[in-house]
Amino acid sequence: MNQSPRSKGRPEALAEKVYQALKQDIFEFRLMPGDRFSENEIADRLDVSRTPVRQALFWLEREGYVEVWFRSGWQVKPFDFEYFEELYDFRTVLEREAVRRLCALPPLACAEILTELKSFWIDATRLEDGKAVSAHDEAFHMALVAAAGNQEMARIHAELTEKIRIIRRLDFTRDDRVDATYREHAQILRAIFQQHTEEAQRILTDHIAVSKAEVRKITLHMLQQARLQPIE
Repeated sequence: MNQSPRSKGRPEALAEKVYQALKQDIFEFRLMPGDRFSENEIADRLDVSRTPVRQALFWLEREGYVEVWFRSGWQVKPFDFEYFEELYDFRTVLEREAVRRLCALPPLACAEILTELKSFWIDATRLEDGKAVSAHDEAFHMALVAAAGNQEMARIHAELTEKIRIIRRLDFTRDDRVDATYREHAQILRAIFQQHTEEAQRILTDHIAVSKAEVRKITLHMLQQARLQPIE
């Protein structure tokens, strides 16, 4: 077992640090779906002992990001598109309900709650960087659900959001997807402000459905290209 100054820190704090580092590696595709690795490899790279590495991996396994292989280390879970489609479907249900609740609010109260979203998606100058727009897109949908006022809905939606983040950001590799996101977010907000519940829900549902379909296509292409690259 490796021993280093950092490995003598508080175990829970070290495990949390390893957990966050590995999750970021997965989100940024430095660890690709299907990649296998050992606890020793992670411990050496992060300069910690195997104990916090093992704890962090158990947390990631519980959340569905990695799986353990008996006698052969760990693996980043391959993409299970049916699983992600179920998450997207659940996300749609939560967001449609949030929109329904927002449309039922008094117009002035609703406008006040959503003023920051209106400022960014309708009034401000557009961003061009896909990664930045991806982060703001995620925040838009989380803000809609949070604004509906049900904390448990918001918590569950936040967990869903994190689980699909690994593939969702791939939806913003093309300029037309950035343009569509700005246009559709503005349409959703305007429909909510006008209390057009069915219209707002329809635009939102179509918006998520297109994103889900594009993510699936882009992810498959990306994984195929990654597998074609020679191993260094």
